[in-house]
Amino acid sequence: MKTTTRQTAEQRREAVLTAALAAFAHGGLHGTSTEDIARAAGISQPYLFRLFGTKKKLFVATIERCMAETLELFRAAAGGRRGEEALEAMGQAYAAMVAGDRTRLLAQLQAYAASDDPDVREAIRSGFGSLHLFVETVSGLGPEHVAQWFAKGMLLNVVAAMDLWGSREPWASRLLEGSMDFEHALAVGQKRS
Repeated sequence: MKTTTRQTAEQRREAVLTAALAAFAHGGLHGTSTEDIARAAGISQPYLFRLFGTKKKLFVATIERCMAETLELFRAAAGGRRGEEALEAMGQAYAAMVAGDRTRLLAQLQAYAASDDPDVREAIRSGFGSLHLFVETVSGLGPEHVAQWFAKGMLLNVVAAMDLWGSREPWASRLLEGSMDFEHALAVGQKRS
């Protein structure tokens, strides 16, 4: 006789958030079916609504999780480092993340695209604000330097969204070289190939 282990409500909630991240990353808030998310999470659609209330609340919870995980990535990468050394470590960790698994990146981009909704806008602002505060604090650098670091990160978002890592286009190679040091760009590109 085969026995199955029942998941707790928290385990099912986690499964839904994981499935929703992947689904929303590709379909966005309006193009993603809650039916597909529920199926991927192994639960019924009515139970999904019992857990989150609405599709928009699920989207917001997914974005909040996505931004919190990015903050944890920054914290782990920075470790005890400060200043430029911390920025370099966080930048490399972020580049590896967006090049290795674009799901979190695409989910962030979908959140930016859905920011005309006030609840989504508040979630993404709050998450981005937490990232900014952490980077500003751990680097100890001024506003202009921190803004340039984030601008470079946003360029990496565009590079990763277009999946330029393995592109043979000369302009793409030059853009990659300009957005990170050459050795790092080469290493990230080779991992993607």
